[in-house]
Amino acid sequence: MKRDELAVFGADEVRELLTYPDCIAIVREAMMALSRGETRQLLRTMIHMGEGRTFAQMPGALSDEGMFGAKMISVFAQADNPGVRRHRGLVTMFEPEEGRPVCVADAEEITHIRTAAATAVATAELARKDAGVLLLLGTGGQVHSHLAALPLVRDFTRILIWGRLSERAAAVVEAWQDRLPVEVAGDAEAACAHADVICTLTGARTPILLGDWVRPGTHVNVVGSSGPGPVEIDNALVARSRYIADSRASALDAAAEFLVAREAGVVTDAHIVGEIGEVLLGRIAGRENDEQITLYKSLGHAVQDLAAAAHIHAKHQARNTR
Repeated sequence: MKRDELAVFGADEVRELLTYPDCIAIVREAMMALSRGETRQLLRTMIHMGEGRTFAQMPGALSDEGMFGAKMISVFAQADNPGVRRHRGLVTMFEPEEGRPVCVADAEEITHIRTAAATAVATAELARKDAGVLLLLGTGGQVHSHLAALPLVRDFTRILIWGRLSERAAAVVEAWQDRLPVEVAGDAEAACAHADVICTLTGARTPILLGDWVRPGTHVNVVGSSGPGPVEIDNALVARSRYIADSRASALDAAAEFLVAREAGVVTDAHIVGEIGEVLLGRIAGRENDEQITLYKSLGHAVQDLAAAAHIHAKHQARNTR
């Protein structure tokens, strides 16, 4: 590739160059850098363009001397299935010496992979070491990326898939049954009685997971809602949990479930124990005992997308200079 050439990575190239093990390591380092204050990023801005239509921008820099850029993404409900939202867009990267744009990458595929990688990082730190049963709530694209990522950090003996439409849960099971011990969960509440790790991966506007259902010692990853409004869990679960955010500033601005619980007077800002990067750095404890319910709120951050895109670009360059 010529020095001034702009590299373009479509979805296929992103999948080839950004493996789940690599992305887990990338996100782990990125979240520690965020909590150390090494990265630069603004809170995401969102332009609402009508019901089920949002355009979001997420700018940032990996460090003062590092790569920088932005993710621009549309989040649109699908006409044939309003409960499913596609995240389509671009991650654009600039090099730090002359400020040249060096690559553009498919944001939807990066988002799929890095979101699941972030969940895996949190699960590795916060779930009990003996966690053996995984419950995934949701049947969209993120269920597949989480099935690829989470078994890399825990040895699950059962993986339960729940969806509002049982046929969609069955389709997920059919796609993965030759690789993982997956099965359909007919009832979410009943499945929670067995689960050691629960992930909410939906576009639900009202809670699909209640605090009364979750047994002591469970780790919960709340992933689906990325802005104020839709909530996947109720106030009781927020209050019962040891609440860890990917970014404190972002959680106070956009973590829907936390904001609703705070508005109801159930919790205060102090309920956010800290950031996952602080847990990784050893600054705060993650899980304190085997009876505690731990919760990781994933909002997603520019630093994760930019670090993933920088890795894709570096790997591409290395291949072309051999």
